[in-house]
Amino acid sequence: MTDAAWLRSLRTLSGDAPAFDPARAPADPVVLFRDWLADAVARGIAEPHAMTLATVDPDGLPDARTLILKDVGDAGWAFAGHRHSAKGMQLGARPAAALSFWWQPLVRAVRVRGSVHEASAGESAADLAARSPAARAGIAAGDWVLWRVVPERIEFWQGAQDRDHLRLVYRRGEHGWTRAVERAESGSEEKEKR
Repeated sequence: MTDAAWLRSLRTLSGDAPAFDPARAPADPVVLFRDWLADAVARGIAEPHAMTLATVDPDGLPDARTLILKDVGDAGWAFAGHRHSAKGMQLGARPAAALSFWWQPLVRAVRVRGSVHEASAGESAADLAARSPAARAGIAAGDWVLWRVVPERIEFWQGAQDRDHLRLVYRRGEHGWTRAVERAESGSEEKEKR
């Protein structure tokens, strides 16, 4: 069997998607994210705050790694690391990123993308201080950075066995968030709502 045939034979979308009515989704995507995250925690999903962070390297190639979400709110979606790490250097040169959360047992994913801003030196120092002694050993306070993605677009994806996946997409506009429901297969889109 070829690798392609073997990969195609593996089961997909094997989770159990909870009920989701996008018409009842809140106007604020952070509220919906907190609800989905709390649901993942309540259902025992391992490390539901783990996410993939994608940046762009100096050659314009995407680079991705897994991190832990540190905070979420109006100020942005926070993560931390060394200023002189690959991600730190990439964010210094191109301060934009994408985040991706995947909760397989719930057949749910959340995608976030936007500009990236450094938190204050005090917030970065507080994040470093909150780490265990072993995790902060050898890290100079000025080398630890708390960054925040300030989203322009947030997508809530709910998979379906029939592949008629649901996407609820929030976009930041001049007057706040708009949202639209998109179906993956049909390409249809409901009218944007405030």
